[in-house]
Amino acid sequence: MTKQEMQLVIVESPTKARTLSRFLGDGYRIEASMGHLRDLPKSTMGIDIEHNFEPQYVNVKGKEKIISKLKSEAKGATTIILATDPDREGEAIAHHISEILKLNNPKRIVFHEITKEAIEEALKNPRDLDMHLIDAQTARRVLDRLVGYKLSPLLWQKVRRGLSAGRVQSIALRLIVEREREIEKFKKEKYFTINVILSKAKDPNGIAFELIEIGGTKIEQKETLSLYDGDYTFAKTTIDNKEKADSIVTTLTGKPFTVAEVLQKESKRSPYAPFTTSTMTQEASRRFGFTSKRTMSVAQKLYEEGFITYHRTDSVTMANQAVTAIRSFIEKTYGDKYVNESPRIFKGKQKLAQEAHECIRPTDVGRQLSVIRDELGGDFAKLYELIWNRAVASQMAEAVLESTTVYCDVILSEREGSPANAGKSSDKLRDSSATPQNDKGVCRFKVTGSVVVFDGFLKLYPQGLTEQKLPVYLQGDTLEAQKIDAIEHETTAPPRYNEASLIATLEEKGIGRPSTYAPIISTIQDRQYVEREEGRFAPTSVGIAVNDFLVSNFSHLVDIPFTAEMEDGLDDIVHKGKAWQPMIADFYKPFEEKVAATKEAKRVKIATEESDEICPNDGSKLLVRVGRFGKFLACSKFPECKFTKSFEEEVGVPCPLDGGKVVLKKTRKGRKFYGCSNYPNCKFAAWKLEDIKKSPVSS
Repeated sequence: MTKQEMQLVIVESPTKARTLSRFLGDGYRIEASMGHLRDLPKSTMGIDIEHNFEPQYVNVKGKEKIISKLKSEAKGATTIILATDPDREGEAIAHHISEILKLNNPKRIVFHEITKEAIEEALKNPRDLDMHLIDAQTARRVLDRLVGYKLSPLLWQKVRRGLSAGRVQSIALRLIVEREREIEKFKKEKYFTINVILSKAKDPNGIAFELIEIGGTKIEQKETLSLYDGDYTFAKTTIDNKEKADSIVTTLTGKPFTVAEVLQKESKRSPYAPFTTSTMTQEASRRFGFTSKRTMSVAQKLYEEGFITYHRTDSVTMANQAVTAIRSFIEKTYGDKYVNESPRIFKGKQKLAQEAHECIRPTDVGRQLSVIRDELGGDFAKLYELIWNRAVASQMAEAVLESTTVYCDVILSEREGSPANAGKSSDKLRDSSATPQNDKGVCRFKVTGSVVVFDGFLKLYPQGLTEQKLPVYLQGDTLEAQKIDAIEHETTAPPRYNEASLIATLEEKGIGRPSTYAPIISTIQDRQYVEREEGRFAPTSVGIAVNDFLVSNFSHLVDIPFTAEMEDGLDDIVHKGKAWQPMIADFYKPFEEKVAATKEAKRVKIATEESDEICPNDGSKLLVRVGRFGKFLACSKFPECKFTKSFEEEVGVPCPLDGGKVVLKKTRKGRKFYGCSNYPNCKFAAWKLEDIKKSPVSS
């Protein structure tokens, strides 16, 4: 290639450009667009509604030098290659670059990992710009601009100036507000479980059994809904008062306990699929407390440095060569028994996985973790290790577990008989699906234990599994009761959403796509519609007012099935080649009519919270207000009195250093923490409230 035959490769970021330069020779010039070069204008709607919703894109302010440089480099290039990310957003960026540079049939290459092999393969197989992807991104941008531009002025008039509304963000806000109201309405109920510590003769170590039946009637102690971030206990119970519980304990005291059934079963547990954007952000939140924004930022860097595959994806498919490499690594590192018998293939939950057709995985399974830690730092090493473990574990053998269930009976009445087969010893293994027999006049207790026979993939990805190994019990064994307790419990309200559970819910309901989860969550926080309390989202008074206004007047817009259908419509533009303008037209006409009708709606009043403090200017109450930078105190006589001061929320816990009041504060970047109200004399600070509660107050 001569000096004149220079090929210009355009990517989004300088980091990506530097990584590509390691694999491309002197005949290539690599430049970065620094993201989008064109967008809708900020000062006007930028949508020509009368002419088929044509977007009126303008060059992004501040990008003049970058555009000028790209134009200059393009003049001296024999070939221009657009190498932006392999999704709708990347395709739109490439399209705008092409229009700015006035390119005719530019070469477009895509790759899902930045490695020498992937780049060389992409260069061998350039394609045209994909107008279906571009149209889908245009439709999303137009749709969101129409909603925001039309609704925001309404919110100014009916709720408060300065507010704005987003199509998908409003769904996330609605979920959070509705969960908060579920919590407020929830009424706690007490219930009791009866536990007995039983031991074999001459064995000082007892095992806790739980009462499950009385006289053949099952005890419905609780019903639990398993959520991503915890269990929600919500049902009424059979043993619902202390008198009944104490009566059962009295009846059981002094009675003999006999092993009635010993059921054993071997089971297998399979690994999870490799990460998608959603599952990666959920797991990073659960394991490390990373926000989705932080996770995506770290993943972006790992991708651009060539350590992982593209991180905006809802596909769980893994490339064949990666599967082969991982299986070979497992065999060499852990032994052939840890390799699954055949390559494991996963199927995604999404009806149509988006355009990045691979899971998130390491680009080189043999790369040492220390390389990432040394080059990028601790957070990057943490996330990389999580991605590495999940991807490698997905091709490892199943774990083999052995579970044992033991039923122990207490005869309440000699006259009413004894449990079936009592007194007959047997070490025969039974299928755990068999139903234990029981008679009237018998109380039945149960305990379940499990042990790992073969760890398999759990060696890398333990999933928090805990073993409980039981002693060897034989049918007919008599056990000694060391202690019988009636344990009081309370049903629990559903937990507030945290980042992990909110993303999981959005994904489950078909709201948003991989590239939108982090912006959705950031937006509702930036607008002060929700705030974090102990790592979970609580709606602010402003957020509740905005949600109630939208639900009352635009119920279809913040309806989950409707929003999911809109997402499906965007997918149809990509996968079925449907035109985007009819979809926007079908939405816009009834939406515009509703906007016009809502101008007569009543103004929504934002709930105010009184503080215990008095305004020093006029003696009026100070109210807790929510502004651009969070909560603050303001005089209730505003605008006559414009006194304000910072708001420090007491949390009812004494400072462990000097006994002063602990208050909720914020860092300069907006992160909440707990500090002593006597600062700067006392500089105590903590991130979590439970850490303070565990600390003894200094005397």
